[in-house]
Amino acid sequence: MQARKFGAAFSIPGEATSLTEADGYHVVGLADGGSLVAHAVLVATGVRYRRLDVPGLDRLERSSVYYAATEFEARLCRQDPVTVVGGGNSAGQAACFLARRSPVVNLVIRHDDLGRDMSRYLADRVEQSPRITVWRDSEVRELIGEEGFEEVLLHQLQSDDEQRVATRALFMLIGAAPHTAWLQGELPLDPKGFILTGPAADGSDGMFGTRRRGVFAVGDVRSGSVKRVASAVGEGSVAIRQVHEFLEAEGRR
Repeated sequence: MQARKFGAAFSIPGEATSLTEADGYHVVGLADGGSLVAHAVLVATGVRYRRLDVPGLDRLERSSVYYAATEFEARLCRQDPVTVVGGGNSAGQAACFLARRSPVVNLVIRHDDLGRDMSRYLADRVEQSPRITVWRDSEVRELIGEEGFEEVLLHQLQSDDEQRVATRALFMLIGAAPHTAWLQGELPLDPKGFILTGPAADGSDGMFGTRRRGVFAVGDVRSGSVKRVASAVGEGSVAIRQVHEFLEAEGRR
């Protein structure tokens, strides 16, 4: 409502499929064959968090499955056993954080080397915590519970054994795929497909500017962002100021 009040035009539904340049302008191609022409473009397309394709997820996702471990989730899970899926730093940090509140934290990884994808200092913290149990060479096969989340079924990859483990919440930290396929070859991306900005992109339009003058990126889609709503909102507000500064410098405002 606020955006409409200030005269913003909406393209709904609208899917961006390409980003090109023409006569000093940026051209955003749309899925319906149309295009938008602009002096500046702000990319805030976010990510799609990876999900496990297992029975019970659709039923329990809204109430007991999380894709981040913040103070809010930790309070909800206080005194309850929880399970974290993932072998990277995000999963390790979540396990250590949740262990401050939860008496039992199960960390499930698909290989046997905790330090393979996790910083060594963090792996050491996980292994030294009396509240964290690391399930190596394991994967989640099913989420069990009718009225609420009760157990997770774990499958041991080497022995083929299965075991039910009590849990009240599942934290799925197995990575995310940024919505940047439409930018391939147009903007510099990091190895995981996130948009490089600021010094990492040799950008000259501030920390949210990309290598292409007049194109900015904020939020989860940006390489190095912290993947939190509050941070994304803050980045957006700062980037808009940088957009205004760019337009003024170009004499286009």
